[in-house]
Amino acid sequence: MKYSGQRECILEYLRNTKCHPTAETVYHNIQAKYPKISLGTVYRNLTLLTDLGEINKITAFGGPDRFDGNTAPHYHFICRDCGAVLDLEMDALTHIDLLAAHNFEGRVDGHITHFYGRCPDCITKNPNKKQ
Repeated sequence: MKYSGQRECILEYLRNTKCHPTAETVYHNIQAKYPKISLGTVYRNLTLLTDLGEINKITAFGGPDRFDGNTAPHYHFICRDCGAVLDLEMDALTHIDLLAAHNFEGRVDGHITHFYGRCPDCITKNPNKKQ
């Protein structure tokens, strides 16, 4: 694969942020360094980086996909109110892979788990909301 400064910039941005940005957020944040980059180029590079395992794509609740430069095993919390995606500080549940593989004839390579509810900011803004 040919080296691309734009792709490297996208990857660097994602590895240095904790905000789990959308493609449009990535696009707006790297425009300062690459003012002529197109949104299509950002989407193509995000797809390629996801396919290569360099980043993770997070899809939830019909909103836009989010991207994460941290590919180490970890979990996300997704707020049903505002759509925020937050990292959860907890140990990886690697035993789930063994449980899933126990009665399965194929090979389990891993799992993706998202937790959801209301984030602290949304609870503070509207503490009496039930769902």
